[in-house]
Amino acid sequence: MSKVLVEKAQRVAVVTINAPEKRNTMTDEVMIEALLQAFHEVEADPGISAMILTGAGTAFSAGGDVKAMANRTGMFAGAPLDIAEGYRTGVQRIPKALYGLDIPTIAAVNGPAIGAGCDLAFMCDMRIASTTAQFGEVFVNLGIIPGDAGSWFLPRRIGYQLAAEMTFTGRIVGAEEALAKGLVLKVVPPEKLMAEAKALAAVIASKPPRAVRQAKRLLRAGEAMDLANFLEIAAANQALAHTTADHLEAVKAFVEKRKPEFKGR
Repeated sequence: MSKVLVEKAQRVAVVTINAPEKRNTMTDEVMIEALLQAFHEVEADPGISAMILTGAGTAFSAGGDVKAMANRTGMFAGAPLDIAEGYRTGVQRIPKALYGLDIPTIAAVNGPAIGAGCDLAFMCDMRIASTTAQFGEVFVNLGIIPGDAGSWFLPRRIGYQLAAEMTFTGRIVGAEEALAKGLVLKVVPPEKLMAEAKALAAVIASKPPRAVRQAKRLLRAGEAMDLANFLEIAAANQALAHTTADHLEAVKAFVEKRKPEFKGR
């Protein structure tokens, strides 16, 4: 069976990490390549406007393979320079690919998201959680640090103070606390999780596709740029948006008091 499943319907792609027997760990070479291929396939498809990422079985992702760490195999093998290179050419390719997607991403967190699995959820733009979801930045419990960019994503997603508390204590955050502290948008029963995620994705997919991708690029740019340079980028993108057929259709539909029909042009 494929390590990663991709389903597409109504401009939404659902990417499922499919290794439930290993609680969807994501540090072996086959899984990494499968995830990268799935992200590339979704990004390259102009018929997709939003992506949902979830896990098969009862876990979202248990992150790194602790048995492989103990046995010093795979990306955890060799001298320090070998391990560093294993991270660079292995799991660190995932945040680059996922963050680089121009379409909005939604993590449907169906169960524990632990270690690199926790970071994976926060690499997505939005998170909807099942009542069984758990979030744990647990690297310190194993005497290591987040080697997959968790320390970059968490402060940007949930604020420095909470990111620091989760990182330094390695404690598990349950679904209700995650909702109360803004880690997730919504918490729903397990049987309603995918319906909620697909409903949110459907709203996004109903918008002009090119405008949605431009909007995400601007959000990413805003994380790294000062205001003056950002405004220049925003002006250039806005000028392009004003010339699209979808913008003209949206304005015309607004004036005519009807539902617009977007074509992605």
